[in-house]
Amino acid sequence: MLKIALTGGAGTGKSTVARMFAELGAPVLDADQVARAVVAPGQPAWEALRRSFGPEFFNADGALNRAAMASLVFGDPEARRRLDEIVHPEVRREMQRRLKELESQGAGLVIVEVPLLFECGLAGEYDGVIVVDAGPREQMARLLTRDRRQEAEIAGILQAQWKIEEKRQRADYVIDNRGDLNATRRQVENIWRKLKKSS
Repeated sequence: MLKIALTGGAGTGKSTVARMFAELGAPVLDADQVARAVVAPGQPAWEALRRSFGPEFFNADGALNRAAMASLVFGDPEARRRLDEIVHPEVRREMQRRLKELESQGAGLVIVEVPLLFECGLAGEYDGVIVVDAGPREQMARLLTRDRRQEAEIAGILQAQWKIEEKRQRADYVIDNRGDLNATRRQVENIWRKLKKSS
């Protein structure tokens, strides 16, 4: 099975591109969705987070308060390290399980959306890398509109990630998502045709 990682910077449009691949028939796994699953109440990562960070980072129903946690870790590198050490191994295990399941179902190609692909040293686990690019102005505007975060928190998010230029240099394919969606879709379709041939 051909495993292709889809990555980029925050607010570059990775999820939009992932949806386009799904519309073309690609099985798509989303590392962020897996991360939400592994911190669900009762899961080992959830229990470890409560022990490490305390109940104030959890809602009344027991769910992780993602906004409060994000606000903490993007301003505190030590807190981010503790969070990563708890969550990333669990995400990796669950991703491997889901990939094996897809392979057993006969999938010949899968797109895996991994926001922190390079930052977590995971690029070598994939057969190819697609980087979604957008300019810093577009990133900031999208994050302000979509997430309603403060500019200081957004700056912390962007600072925690590799520069998009570094990611582009390591990509097998780059999708420029600065223009309209039709232009992005054409790039996705072109890459999809090439990937289908490879698989």
